[in-house]
Amino acid sequence: MSKPTKQVHLAAHFPGVNNTTVWSDPAAGSQIEFSSFRHFTQTAERGLFDFFFLAEGLRLREQNGLIYDLDVVGRPDTFTVLAALAAVTEHIGLTGTINSTFNEPYEVARQFASLDHLSGGRTAWNVVTSWDAFTGENFRRGGYLPQEERYARAKAFLAAALELFDSWTGDEILADRDSGRFLRHPLPGAFRHRDQYFDISGHFNVPRSPQGRPVIFQAGDSDEGREFAASSADAIFTSHSTLEAGQAFYADVKRRLGRYGRSPQSLLVFPAATFVLGDTDAEAAELAREVRLAQVSGQTAIRFLKHVWNRDLSGHDPDGPLPTVDPVVGEHTVARGRASVRMFRDPVATANQWRALAEAKNLTTRELVIEVTSRQTFVGSPATVAAAINDLVQADAADGFILVPHLVPGGLDRFVDTVVPLLQERGVYRTEYEGTTLRDHLGLPPLGAPATAGGRERAAG
Repeated sequence: MSKPTKQVHLAAHFPGVNNTTVWSDPAAGSQIEFSSFRHFTQTAERGLFDFFFLAEGLRLREQNGLIYDLDVVGRPDTFTVLAALAAVTEHIGLTGTINSTFNEPYEVARQFASLDHLSGGRTAWNVVTSWDAFTGENFRRGGYLPQEERYARAKAFLAAALELFDSWTGDEILADRDSGRFLRHPLPGAFRHRDQYFDISGHFNVPRSPQGRPVIFQAGDSDEGREFAASSADAIFTSHSTLEAGQAFYADVKRRLGRYGRSPQSLLVFPAATFVLGDTDAEAAELAREVRLAQVSGQTAIRFLKHVWNRDLSGHDPDGPLPTVDPVVGEHTVARGRASVRMFRDPVATANQWRALAEAKNLTTRELVIEVTSRQTFVGSPATVAAAINDLVQADAADGFILVPHLVPGGLDRFVDTVVPLLQERGVYRTEYEGTTLRDHLGLPPLGAPATAGGRERAAG
């Protein structure tokens, strides 16, 4: 019996300050003006994408007091942008990365519940933790948490937020004395949550939203992140860039779901993917080479290298070989609890792997950084890219992709105009939105209603 054809899911990530965006391109626009967000999101909605995704940046990236050369404008507040986009879109989901390390459950739950009402049930929350001592300096408690404690706090944070979302337990029936009609009125319920991180109680002040709660996303390839997603998330982001790695990740996270009584269909896998389109595959390959050179300047390459070497490399030549000295192991030198804690648990082993790769391919430092920071990238003509996306989804390397264009705000335009119709012709992509909520778009089952108030009656007026 042949395997049923899967439908492809697509989403769009607004590329803020990162090593993806090419702000030097003449076609590049603002990363903070609302017109950029509006154009980008409305293009994604025209392409019938599941959702728009906006990451949260609580502080600009820096080393030794210097701001990264790509972090030149700033990052607006996620909730503010998503609320504004809810007013200029009708169908597309609105997903925001909101930090569980430097926020509080009541505040975040209230903001998401409000946004879900404003958007008609189109919100999602990408639950992340923070490893960053620099970010911690912006908050009164400062510092950062060890990885195991970050995920423990995130689980407690999410559990508290879910209790708040569900605390409006049902409706009570009001008898109107003037008209004699019976009216249904939302019934707020008390909440009480106590664990090692939170001790909160009271009444949640936003009624149950159209989806019941936002869709929950998790971003993280670590074992802790995969387990967190399997226990609590509706979708997980990943960065695996090959068929084999994607299939291994996909099988692993789907296998974990059974521990929590969940089916494989209850968690979707979304790798992030860049793309470059050309009239021919050869033209696209040449454009892709130019894009990568523009994305990783010499300065950017050296600063990325410092995340691993954990030492001052300001005098290192980015167009020369990798440093011959080994990385400094620790959290209190150049890195100060930043990316070396998050990304490179064994910096010396990572450095040795990179040296072997650079020697095998005769790569300079800058070329090596370009090589190791490349995400899953689709490069080719529209037909080639459409086929590649579909092949990976049908091979269970992904359920869909979060596209990260290198230009804002028009980076999605050509993809929507040329690749989406080809996916539709294959019968693997929607031709219209069939539901109203983000859960509908993702094919997730509706949430069960909370317990009712038992049909309690009282007089109104």
